[in-house]
Formats: sequence, C-alpha cells, structure tokens
Amino acid sequence: MSLLPLAALGGLLTLGACTMGPNWQRPDSPGRFSYQAPAGQPAPSQASEKPLPVNWWDIFGDPELSSLERRAVSANLDVQEATARFAQSRAAARITGADRYPSIGGNASYTRERASPNGILSLLGTTQQQSASTVANGTGFGPSGLPGSGGSPPFDLWQYGVDASWELDLWGRVRREMEAANAETEASADMRRGILVSVLVETARDYLLLRGVQAQIAITRQNLDIAEHSLALTRLRLQNGATTDLDVANAGAAVSTIKASLPGLISRQAELVNALSFLLAEPPRALETELGTPRPIPPAPPVVPVGLPSELAEQRPDIRAAEAQLHAATAEIGVAKADFYPKITLGGSLDIQALQFTGLGSWGSRQYGFGPAISLPIFEGGRLRGTLELRKAQQRQAAIAYQRTVLQAWREVDDALTAYNAVQNQRSQLEDAVKQNETALKTAREQYAQGATDFLNVLTVQGRLLDSQQSLVQATTATSMAVTSLYAALGGGWQQVFPVSSGMQTASAIAEAAGQR
Repeated sequence: MSLLPLAALGGLLTLGACTMGPNWQRPDSPGRFSYQAPAGQPAPSQASEKPLPVNWWDIFGDPELSSLERRAVSANLDVQEATARFAQSRAAARITGADRYPSIGGNASYTRERASPNGILSLLGTTQQQSASTVANGTGFGPSGLPGSGGSPPFDLWQYGVDASWELDLWGRVRREMEAANAETEASADMRRGILVSVLVETARDYLLLRGVQAQIAITRQNLDIAEHSLALTRLRLQNGATTDLDVANAGAAVSTIKASLPGLISRQAELVNALSFLLAEPPRALETELGTPRPIPPAPPVVPVGLPSELAEQRPDIRAAEAQLHAATAEIGVAKADFYPKITLGGSLDIQALQFTGLGSWGSRQYGFGPAISLPIFEGGRLRGTLELRKAQQRQAAIAYQRTVLQAWREVDDALTAYNAVQNQRSQLEDAVKQNETALKTAREQYAQGATDFLNVLTVQGRLLDSQQSLVQATTATSMAVTSLYAALGGGWQQVFPVSSGMQTASAIAEAAGQR
C-alpha cells in the first residue's frame, strides 16, 4: 500500500491547527475610575474600599429582610426563567461542540421492488422474452434479465449497515463556532446574574418602602390622636365659653384631614406586600401576616463596603455580559473567514445487502465505500463577503456597547455615592426640624390651654410637625434605599448563588460532553 495517501492525510490534519480570524483579547477599560467623596458636608455613613460583602443585605441587620432575600433567590420566577435560558445556551454550545467529532449512524431497511420495463431498463434493450428465459433458466438477474422487465416477478431487498462522516476542521471554522458558542453561554450566565441582582435589589427596596409606609401610618395615627385631643379640648373650652365655634370647626377639619391620608397609606402598604409576594412567587396577600406587623426601618450602617474600583468590571454582570458578547462577535469573524476556504469531509459506509433474509448473515453480502469529499465555494453572489462584513460590523457594535456599558456603570456608582451622601445630610436636617416642631407644638398647646394664643397657631404648628415627621421617615427610607442603589450599581449579590466556576464549562468540557452523546 502506498504511503502517499497517508502522508497527504497527515498533512491535512496538521493544517487543522490553523484558525482563521482575529484571536480574542480582553478590551482595554475606557479610562480610569476611582471612588471620590462627594463635595460638601461629610455624611455620618461613608463608603469604604473594604471587600464587597457577598450578602450585602445582611449589613442592615434585619432578619426579616435577610429571610426574604434568601427565599427570593430560589423562588423568583424571573430568576428561574433566566436559568432556563442559560440551560438552553449551554445545550446550544454542546450541539456546536459535537461538530468536532465524527458522526456515526446505523441503518436498516427492507423494500419490495419491481422495476418498470418502460423505465430505465428499457434503455438496456431488455425484452420480455429475454427476461422470461433468464428467469426460467435460473440465471435470475443477469444482464439481460433485470427485474421489472415484462413478466418478471417483484423481489425483496434486505439491507443494514453503518455510515460515518467527519469534517476536517482545517481552517478552524468549528473551533471558532465553539468559541462563539462558549462566549454566548457566558453572556447568558452573566445575564442571569444580572437578573438575580435586580431581584435582590427590588426585594430590598420594596421591603424598605414597606417599613417606611408603616412608619408613616404610625406617625399619622399619632398625629390623629393629638388632633382628636385638641378637638376635645376646643369643645371643652367652647362649653366653658372660652372659645368659639370657629376653633371647634378648625379642630374638626384637622382631624378629618389627617384621617383622609390613612386610606392611601394603607393601600400602599398592601401593594408593597403584594409586590414582595410576587417576587417570592407567592399569590397576593400571601405575606400579609408575616409582614403586617410594623417594624423599624432598617438603618444604614456606619460604613458601607464597596470594594476596589478595579474590581467593578468583574462584579457588574452587565459588563461581564457585554465583554462575552464582544468575544462571541470576534469569534464569528473567524467563522465567516473560514467559509471562504474548502471543506473536506471524510466519509464511509459498510452495509450488508441481500435478496434473501438468510443472506444477511453472510460476509459475502457486504458492500462498502469510503473516501474524502471536498467542496469549494466558487461563486456565491457576494454572500460570503457580505457575511464577513456583517460580522465585522457586529463586532464594532459589540465593542461600542461594551464601552458604553462600562461608562454607564461608572456613572451609576458615582451618582449612587453622591445621592447617599446627600440624603444623609438631608435626614440630619430633618431630625433637627422634627425636634424643633415637637417643642413648638407642645408650647403652642400649653399656651392655647392657658388662653395665651388662638387655636389657628396650634393647627399651623401641628401641620408643620406632621410634614417634618413624614419627610424624616421618607428621608430615612431613602437613606437605606440609597445603600441598595449603591450595591445595585456595584453589581453585588450574585457571587455566592451563581459563582463563576459553575457558570460556564470550558470548550474542552463541552466538546467532551458532546462526544459522549
């Protein structure tokens, strides 16, 4: 046997190390970013470059919030849907990886046939007499007695065997396809992480808003109690002739105005309970008993760990996903370039074929064929070149999207830090305003009881107190929510649930899994 074919095949396989298209390199970061303390009065709680906590919601020290977050991780339907999409992406990558291996299949068939004497057989000049004499003398299927000529009987054809084909990946087309599929899988994994972060942040925000609304309800009821005592006082003074119906009417109007604000707050509380129930994949009002009892608004911690600026690109799922999509777009260029070159496929088959079922066990009934096949694009009407230009344009778009995503992340972090500092300073001023208004109301009520001032002054001071108290509750809620916004901008919270090590198989692992199926 000549060694020339084997040498040629070895040379082709050696060429398989060639891979078309640009190799992937991580993009440079667009500029530099560093945490800077906002200008102005320093706030009580400050961001620190200590390591980002994995379960950042635990820094609030609220067991109920921590419980809701743990349950949302496993129960939330958006996270489950993202997990299903991730599983689809991994399956697609596994399908792509199968192209690296030979395709082997089996076949078996039985047919009963009769050829037409007026069809192809008529070109051979076969006559009915020739066919009849051939069948009669036992020669069966000789050249002049092919089945299907006039009067010849039908026949049975039994066959089974195996066939195989394998495309030699000479130009790295399959490898680039696998590279792109792996990158798309990584992007899908990071999208799932991003959805998880959104769910965790939304759970924390809804919980903080709920506690804030409950605090507003409590303040409203406290002020309602004060207003009702004032109304009773004015009625008593009216009976003693120390005041007029005007004061009684003003006091009654104040009671009704405060009462009117309660239904809206109670409705808002129910909406937030339902929102949290939905995040945990529960029906409406499912958490009403659990969350109906008011609790204090979880305070912001004295120090908020935010990690190092250099770690932001590794933390934010959207940045990671944008980078993976850029990687996939780069690999697709190599696929498009490889399509310009010949495709060589090795194929072969081995079959057992017989006219009698008993002949299927005979090695003499074998038939086989093997050899390479080559296909070369000669004229495609510009399809290949257009595809290449499309892939290059898609890569440029992915690069721009990556740059925009990074800059957007930096902006969100900086805005969150500024907002956190500002809302804390606002809260400090409102705390002082509440104290002053409480003192003013106490003084005004004492003066009114002594007849030293009119009731309108009491109403004015009480209105200012209620407004400042409600504003303080809102600022307290906003302060804690600013922490959640900061961690949303940092992209924290997914590391323990969906760690990088389990989010993506390597190309070799996917290929190996494909070869086992």
